Amino acid sequence: MLTTSNAIEIVPDTRGKFLIQSVVNASVAAQVATVVNISTHDFRMPVVTKDPTASWTAEGEEITPSDMTMEEASSTPSKVAGLSIITRELANDSSPAAAEAIGQGLAREIARQVDRAFFGNLGAPAPKGLYAVADRSTVATLNGITSLDPFVEALTAAEIVGAQVTAFVTSPLTALALAKLKKGSDSNEPLLAADPSVPTGRVISGVPLYVTPFIEDGSVWAIPRDRAYLLIRENAQIETDHSAFFTSDRVAIKGTMRVGTLFPHEAAIVHVPASTSG
Repeated sequence: MLTTSNAIEIVPDTRGKFLIQSVVNASVAAQVATVVNISTHDFRMPVVTKDPTASWTAEGEEITPSDMTMEEASSTPSKVAGLSIITRELANDSSPAAAEAIGQGLAREIARQVDRAFFGNLGAPAPKGLYAVADRSTVATLNGITSLDPFVEALTAAEIVGAQVTAFVTSPLTALALAKLKKGSDSNEPLLAADPSVPTGRVISGVPLYVTPFIEDGSVWAIPRDRAYLLIRENAQIETDHSAFFTSDRVAIKGTMRVGTLFPHEAAIVHVPASTSG
């Protein structure tokens, strides 16, 4: 019979790193934003709000000095946690498949919560999401997305403020509607291009299209990776406890991560909102 200590081995020895990597692999937010692993309580970065000026100057003349205006953007990661209760018999099962299933299940649920926060506007203690980005750029549509024009406008809106969109993100039903668009009324050729590097991927004007259920139907986000950050504290943990459910002979498995978001250049984030005919 296995001892109590053996049951702890239902997850790999590198449990924290395993959880972080599994969440990053499963999270859409981690695919479209810059992931930064931090070891500090919060994350701070300087933001240039006004560049210094330069001018053509004759040889020997004084160079006119100018000041750079800077601000500081910061974010404090919040805790996202999952708790799973399993029988002691399963906990004592040394099968690698059982260990992987338990760990991956927690990671998938934490990844869903990360995406729910990133693509939404949840209340505290969840981190700030896209809908909370007050100064985001917007591309309006009158009767919904019937062509790829709104995507081209979103690319331009980001370029106007000096950014480059690296990902479009929308809902599954909106992605389906886009996939059904044809190049012409008498054509069966889809308007949406396939991604040759990913057989099931889709590309719009050279930019990958990602899908998540946490965006409202008809809505699209255009995100420059270098203007959106997903912050992950390095102290992620998967812990096992045998005492809480002692009388029912069950084991508690808890996964915790601290995750934050930061959008230092809000105007570079472009939203194509769902619209109503008017």
